[in-house]
Amino acid sequence: MIRGSASPLPLPGHTTEIYSTSAPSLSPIPTASNTLYTASPRSQSPMATNGSAGVPQGGNAAPSGPDGKPLYLCQPFIRAALVTGKFKSIVVLPKYVDVNEWVAINIFDFYTNLNLFLAALSECCTQASCPTMSAGPGLDYTWTDTNNRRQLRLAAPTYIDFVTTWMQNALNDQNMFPTKVAQEFSPHFPTMIKQMYRQLLRIFAHIFYAHYPVLLHLHSEGHFNSLFAHFLAFGKEHQILDVRDIRGLGIGELADRWLEMKILD
Repeated sequence: MIRGSASPLPLPGHTTEIYSTSAPSLSPIPTASNTLYTASPRSQSPMATNGSAGVPQGGNAAPSGPDGKPLYLCQPFIRAALVTGKFKSIVVLPKYVDVNEWVAINIFDFYTNLNLFLAALSECCTQASCPTMSAGPGLDYTWTDTNNRRQLRLAAPTYIDFVTTWMQNALNDQNMFPTKVAQEFSPHFPTMIKQMYRQLLRIFAHIFYAHYPVLLHLHSEGHFNSLFAHFLAFGKEHQILDVRDIRGLGIGELADRWLEMKILD
């Protein structure tokens, strides 16, 4: 299931290139407003619920653990995973595979799998529960309208729909993601991948911050943790991840903890 409408949207951009030096700069990427896979059931879960339905409340104030830390940084949730061992072996470029092909298919897979979680969370990530695209206290992402350069503060589901529609259009563009034999990748491809990765990272950040208790309720934290660890390891391996995008965020601390646990090696 792919979220997003078919209507054209403003195109985010980014001037940083990854493994190519030939891509021209594009328009500015959406900016932050201030700076800058199931686990076993539990008998009890430290989550707020909405009463009779027993479904955790979504929104920008997710419950925390006994010490005030986000639940995804607490035991046993931080270790919940479907994959054991290290991710290095599944993110390195296979022999005889073109790097652009490898990056393209992995970005497509991350996008597709994250969309499945977005579908599962659609009833709790709403205009009312998530009036901003928040990834932490005081950190709300805004969308740049390239027509008039305005910074748009959008509700999280609207922001996510903008991202997924833009990404789906890009994935369908044969000039950017060629599927025919011997067709070359666009010189804009490395810059586009950097943009896509950053936008997916922001969606991950919002889900961890605002909706992780819902994943616990669904016993899906192992799936989500493994997907995100794979995503981070891939970005790190192929120099797509900009550590400034996670510095100071809960997911940045999560990445540091996973590095200490040798999960991302």
